[in-house]
This record gives sequence, structure tokens and C-alpha cells, in this order.
Amino acid sequence: MSIVLWILAVLLVITGVAGIVLPVLPGVVLVFIGLLLAAWADGFQAIGWVTISILAGLMVLALLSDVLAATLGVKRAGASGWAITGSMIGMIVGMFFGIVGILIGPFAGAAVGEYLARQDVAQAGRAGLGTWAGIILGTAVKLALAFSMIAIFVVTYFLNR
Repeated sequence: MSIVLWILAVLLVITGVAGIVLPVLPGVVLVFIGLLLAAWADGFQAIGWVTISILAGLMVLALLSDVLAATLGVKRAGASGWAITGSMIGMIVGMFFGIVGILIGPFAGAAVGEYLARQDVAQAGRAGLGTWAGIILGTAVKLALAFSMIAIFVVTYFLNR
């Protein structure tokens, strides 16, 4: 049974990393669940509650970085609060339309929100591009945090074996 749990854990971590880049999947959450399952497969002998708590904290930080990075991107573009709200609404609505929706939704939401606020097409476009820049930054931060989670797990596991 332990081998099956390890295989499932590795598959969850790999799927999670892919899900960070392909935003249809809850990537960082899957990475955390995979690492938690691996710790459980080992009977929590090498990975204890302190390490699990650190991994959980990094997961939450990664989830927050997504929203914060998109908001930062919109603000950097000099967009209004309407654009930020539009970006968030576009992100939520876009999730129901797969990858295309996730890529276009935040851009469209920010652009529409900014256009409603300022009636300026060029500024609306900049707000949309700022959202995309924020999403790219958020993805990079999530990848860095996910690989940090994996590294912490691996190092802790082998130090405690």
C-alpha cells in the first residue's frame, strides 16, 4: 500500500506543477496534497507537523500571490479600482471557460472596468496588459514557492531518514 501512496503522491505533485502553468488545475494545492500524502505514506516518520505547517504556509502564500500579483499589475498600469474589480470578476468568470477563459477573462474584465471608469480605449488596453503582466508574475511566484515546497520536503525527508 505504501508504494501506491508514493506513486499517487508523485503524480499529484507533477500534476500540481503542471497546474500552476496551466491554470485549469489548482496547482499549488495539488502539490501540497501530494507532499502531505507522501508524508503519510511514510507514517509521518521523516516529515512532521512542523514541516507540514511550513508547507501549508507556503501554499497559502502562493494562493495569495496570485491575486496580489494581478492586482499589482493592474495598479502598475495606472488603472482604476474599476479595472481591478473587473480583473477579478474576469478571472472568476473565465474559470468557467477553460484555459482560454482564464487567459482572456482577467484581461477583458480589467479593460472593460477601466473603459467604464475613464472612457479611454488606450488606458483600458494598458489595464488589460497590466493584468496579464501581473498574472505572469503571479505564476512565476507560485512556481518558485511550489519548487521551494518540494525542496523543503525532499531535504527534510532525506535528513530525517
